[in-house]
Amino acid sequence: MPPRVTPLTDPEITSSSRRLAWLASDADGVPLGSAFLRLFAKAGQEHLAEIEIAVHPGERRQGVGGLLLDAAVAAARSEARRTLVAQAGDGSPGDLFLAARGFRRVLALTYARLPLPDLDLARITEIIQQPHPGYELTHWDGTVPPGLARTFADSRRAMDDMPMEETDYGTVVWDVERVLSAADVIAKRGELLHTVAAVDRSDGSIAGFSELVVPGDGRGDGQHYGTGVLPEHRGHGLGLWMKAESIRHARLLHPELSGLLTDTADSNAPMLRINDALGYLPTHKAVEYQLEL
Repeated sequence: MPPRVTPLTDPEITSSSRRLAWLASDADGVPLGSAFLRLFAKAGQEHLAEIEIAVHPGERRQGVGGLLLDAAVAAARSEARRTLVAQAGDGSPGDLFLAARGFRRVLALTYARLPLPDLDLARITEIIQQPHPGYELTHWDGTVPPGLARTFADSRRAMDDMPMEETDYGTVVWDVERVLSAADVIAKRGELLHTVAAVDRSDGSIAGFSELVVPGDGRGDGQHYGTGVLPEHRGHGLGLWMKAESIRHARLLHPELSGLLTDTADSNAPMLRINDALGYLPTHKAVEYQLEL
């Protein structure tokens, strides 16, 4: 008998997305694989869905992944989505599967890690102490302070032109409500959000930011969520400055933290140079695939 695909109920619903789920099983009910379809809900991304498929290694090449994908594609179309995206490790079985199923490569990513036990903190501090006339650094833990909330939300457009090659992610619309909601979601997961921002001294507005999320117990690896500088403030070294301060802050606040993780599009040469300058070591590569529905 062919595998049976059963829709599941996924309780993970947030203000920005919801998920549909499926389980593939054999005639005896033994799980063979699963699929999750994330349906984005925020303005600017209502066209987008993201698929994650996992099939037990011993059950691959038996049509399980194809059945799960067919169910997810049908659901995405019924939800009026025009774009379905997926990520896989470069050269992995998932990479080959997506290419064979009509997806096209639209983005290449490099994942990197900064090991903290061997960090040269003196060198990081030297980078931070370099003068940046007209700017100053500020930082906060958790939710942005009320006095900075509006200018911080406005600064999120720094990510609008981040190199994404042909990926149809749309334009994410940020306002104060969304900034506060994102911080709340991270806190409810039991994780810690640290933000460093560069402030334009001429008017007190935020010119750029760098976000880092750390496990609640301060151990393991932290994850960079994004570093961006507004176009009108680029060319002053603010990205390197802010990310270096984020590293220093994490190292001093969480001495048991093992490392910091980041991922960068291969076409984002400025951020790759920043990562290299700060000592991040590439760990693996991944590819983003896209299917037009």
